[in-house]
Amino acid sequence: MLTFKCELRVRYADTDRMGYAYYGNYATYFEVARVEMLRDLGISYRDLEDSGVMLPVLEYQTKFFNPAYYDEKITIKVEIHELPSVRITFHYKTFNEKGEQLNSAFTTLAFVDVKTGKPTKPPEDLISKFKPHF
Repeated sequence: MLTFKCELRVRYADTDRMGYAYYGNYATYFEVARVEMLRDLGISYRDLEDSGVMLPVLEYQTKFFNPAYYDEKITIKVEIHELPSVRITFHYKTFNEKGEQLNSAFTTLAFVDVKTGKPTKPPEDLISKFKPHF
């Protein structure tokens, strides 16, 4: 299993009238966390796309427990439980500064060949960076 933590601060623009981080912003928070996780492994989204592989989201689900507030630092714990194949699933847990869990979520993405628009296996160099964690 591969794990990674990413810290973000809730911006004023991210909040709703109640002062909570608007639920729709979590998709962006999770994107930041997964891109940074891959970057930490030495995998650049830009390089992946430039090589002809895209990663569209197939599925996204979130369950909320507590709100995040303006200017609060949140930590997103990202896990990958299985070695990627044609799909890769990221599992998220978000915590506030007090360590309270705010939500849990997952996204499933597919490796897609840019030219054909069809699912493809992930590049070998990507798999080689994942293998030591599984």
